[in-house]
Amino acid sequence: MSSTELPSLLSATASPKASAVRVAPGERLRPVRLPGITLSVRSRPPAREGLPPALYVHGLGGSSQNWSALMPLLDGLVDSEALDLPGFGDSPPPDDGNYSVTGHTRAVIRYLDSAGRGPVHLFGNSLGGAIATRVAALRPDLVRTLTLVSPALPELRVQRTAVPTAMLALPGISALFTRFTKGWSAEQRVRGVTALCYGDPGRVTEESFRNAVEEMERRLQLPYMWDALTRSARGLVDAYTLGGQHSLWRQAERVLAPTLLVYGRRDQLVGYRMAQRAARSFRDSRLVSLPDAGHVAMMEYPEAVAAAFRELLADAGRSRGGADVEPVGEEPSGSQPAGSGLVGASSAGSSSGSVGVSGEGGSVSGGGSVGADDGDAVAEGPPKGSPGVGS
Repeated sequence: MSSTELPSLLSATASPKASAVRVAPGERLRPVRLPGITLSVRSRPPAREGLPPALYVHGLGGSSQNWSALMPLLDGLVDSEALDLPGFGDSPPPDDGNYSVTGHTRAVIRYLDSAGRGPVHLFGNSLGGAIATRVAALRPDLVRTLTLVSPALPELRVQRTAVPTAMLALPGISALFTRFTKGWSAEQRVRGVTALCYGDPGRVTEESFRNAVEEMERRLQLPYMWDALTRSARGLVDAYTLGGQHSLWRQAERVLAPTLLVYGRRDQLVGYRMAQRAARSFRDSRLVSLPDAGHVAMMEYPEAVAAAFRELLADAGRSRGGADVEPVGEEPSGSQPAGSGLVGASSAGSSSGSVGVSGEGGSVSGGGSVGADDGDAVAEGPPKGSPGVGS
């Protein structure tokens, strides 16, 4: 079971109106109205025309803001968009109230079909990783590459730290948590979520923490926040129990796109032991292990994730003879924080070799085949990461 929100940290009474969602410098936010759903889409202006599109999908309790630290690092590689799943971020609930993994998957596919952006470089974290896996399996025409950060794929032995989140699926639990945590402040909730999701909560800057508290305060005002969280958690648990061709693991085996798997060794929500099974299941995969990362590596160590994605593109380009793959370009300025290096990174399901990333400089080595818009909000300047309130 996985999420980045502890149920007891999120429950609160709801007010009828919420404040405006935060738009980081350099980002724009727009609503996209589709049949049955309205999705809020966060994007950055592409560095140049003709870049291949990328789409980022957050996890349970998160939002498109969870990708704000990673997206600018890939400006020269892809044309980035991150969406808020129905009921999360700035997206209202779906008309049919369907928060299942299949329902969220349908929303992503519906957006890609309507936007005509496919095939995309598809990213997913936690619940978003399960959704992205299902999209890639069902609609391979929409996916160029697949990057999964701590994907929520079924586990038989759930970590004790993930049990409170799994309990969201039980009837009556959400109401119990609401009563129990009624007096908790937004700051208390964010500190609890950060401790649960980050390998090292000390990496969160004061500014990022303030931004996360503001977002938590905004979210607590939404009358549907708790319902969206509870039903999505229940939908994820239900997806874990499916067998046959609908099993997430069976669908992982059907994915054709080159796949990058990123796991944090300090992840308290997705067991690190699942990394090797994922590497075996995705036929054309490379596995990246971050020793000091928790559940949201793209927020904790965005430079390391960006470097691994660049190497995925380079390997995919070599495999395809350079077709449909953009040149890697220059590395972003700045060094990668110590402790964010890759260990035990390898490819599975293909003949490719091992990969290594230094703990300080963020360099990548190794190789082989891997296997109705309106109401824009725009800001200028470089974005800064935030711990967010979920993933």
